[in-house]
Amino acid sequence: MRDLIFVAFLAAFFLAGLRKPFIFVLAYIYIDVVSPQRLTYLLLNSIPISLIAFSAAVLSWALIDDKRDVRLAPRQFIILLLLAYCGITTLNADFPQAAADKWDWVWKALVFAAFLPLTLRTKLRVEALLLFMVLSASSIIIVGGIKTVVSGGGYGELNLMVSNNSGLYEGSIISTVAVAIVPLVLWFASHGTIFKPDWKVKLFCYALVFACCMIPVGTSARTGLLCIVLAAVLLLRDAKRKMLYIGVIAAIGVVAVPFLPSAFVSRMGTIKTYKADESASTRLAVWQWTWNYAKTHPFGGGFDMYRQDVLNYDLIVAEGTGSNMTLKHIPTSDRARAYHSSYFEMLGEQGWPGIVLWGGLNLVGIFRMEMLRRRYRKPAPEDAWVAPLAGALQSALLIYLLGASFVGIAFQPFIYQLIGAQIGLDTYLARKRSEGAWRPFRKAKREAEPSGATEPAPA
Repeated sequence: MRDLIFVAFLAAFFLAGLRKPFIFVLAYIYIDVVSPQRLTYLLLNSIPISLIAFSAAVLSWALIDDKRDVRLAPRQFIILLLLAYCGITTLNADFPQAAADKWDWVWKALVFAAFLPLTLRTKLRVEALLLFMVLSASSIIIVGGIKTVVSGGGYGELNLMVSNNSGLYEGSIISTVAVAIVPLVLWFASHGTIFKPDWKVKLFCYALVFACCMIPVGTSARTGLLCIVLAAVLLLRDAKRKMLYIGVIAAIGVVAVPFLPSAFVSRMGTIKTYKADESASTRLAVWQWTWNYAKTHPFGGGFDMYRQDVLNYDLIVAEGTGSNMTLKHIPTSDRARAYHSSYFEMLGEQGWPGIVLWGGLNLVGIFRMEMLRRRYRKPAPEDAWVAPLAGALQSALLIYLLGASFVGIAFQPFIYQLIGAQIGLDTYLARKRSEGAWRPFRKAKREAEPSGATEPAPA
């Protein structure tokens, strides 16, 4: 029965796309984020629905959509350069088969990110894209939030509808994404137009924010806790009553602590005692190994080159209590451990050129959103939504970059969709400003002439 429901839902999506081609873009967003083929038993598993939606979105834009006001942004060229460079490193990868497997989905994420801004010609399309991204992610987040409230969750124990612990269904990744979308959810609570922000929409948005904050608790992801702290700090800059906001956040923190699951509290305690935590010690060893690898392989080793790492490190274990406590160094070895950091993922796989392109892509996005925030700080009434949305997109990217320090999500498709939305908003507003500034030459000349003036006769 569940399979039939998913098939009927997707069929309705594709049929609607025949009437409004932009819906194919939204269908691809839903499929890419939720992965309904992983939630069904049989019917969708054998059909490449993601590739079908991707092809339909691109072809419908190329054949049908209006392209008169299309603009290209420098970041789209950066994405294409990164795509080309990743293709080169894949051809020369240390592990060709593993690299080819990752390339199968990375190229699609990068191509779609470069393509997406071309379709975002109106405010409605920008908002619809972000709405589908938020709602698609919330289908996972709400389930996780409910299970956390009921059972408390636990590291590696919170079941997010599927047993496959990959993509957005992995604990640390969904924790980062859940907190990253909080600024966007709050924007919809105040400025959304598809669903006007009445009391029902506001209630749903605030409940979704609560669910987003529950995901790091349910997954016991330390990355998520750091992201929540950063989100709270970023939201402070737009708070009208900053002292009241700080007081409320502090009060929520004090009240919430007694209700937190013991598994979450104990795992968060390892943040300050990382030397005694095997996971943290392994990460530091991987990062050191990757740094040394980049010294001799500046152009990277291709996707999944971490499979060759060999780690030797000391795990520090505390024995005894109080004044009798001693620290014991236990030599430990490991191999083929993943990076647990997007920065070292890029450095090891794509080398210095790759990390420069990837870092530049994100830094330009932060800068451009800040420019929009400042440009529309005192806007006309019809543009009151712009600065808050630019700020929300900037905050989402900053939260992602913090989470990316501890999770290998350099090529996570959801984040590239977010970058595509940033570019689309930027190009849409640039086009709008250009149209507003344009005036017919003859009309401008006539307006500049004093009343009753006549042109001199030609000599």
